[in-house]
Amino acid sequence: MDIRATLADLCEAFNAHDLDRIMAFFADDCVLEMPRGAKPWGTRVEGKQDVRAALSTRFEGLPDVHYGNEEHFVDPAATTGISKWTLTGTSRDGRKTEVRGCDFYTFRNGKVIRKDSYWKIVE
Repeated sequence: MDIRATLADLCEAFNAHDLDRIMAFFADDCVLEMPRGAKPWGTRVEGKQDVRAALSTRFEGLPDVHYGNEEHFVDPAATTGISKWTLTGTSRDGRKTEVRGCDFYTFRNGKVIRKDSYWKIVE
């Protein structure tokens, strides 16, 4: 598996707002950890159906969300990869967002089993 190419394809799918394409990369038992939440890890969602629902909120909250300036890195063991990006978008109430962040992906048998997202806090 070419994890770097997969990370680039995932970024394209996110920028196309194509949930079907995005979820095709994920295993049934996947875990998503989003930056915001009441716990130190943010919000944790488990299982493909719940991960899909959580990811859909990104497109609802920022209808023009885009991940640009992306860079992708792969560890030597080839089970994890990191995507760095700049998220831009406009909320439904007109508030502009621009933030630098990254996703840590873990793969098993060619599928994402964990996506752990981080971003800078802009004050």
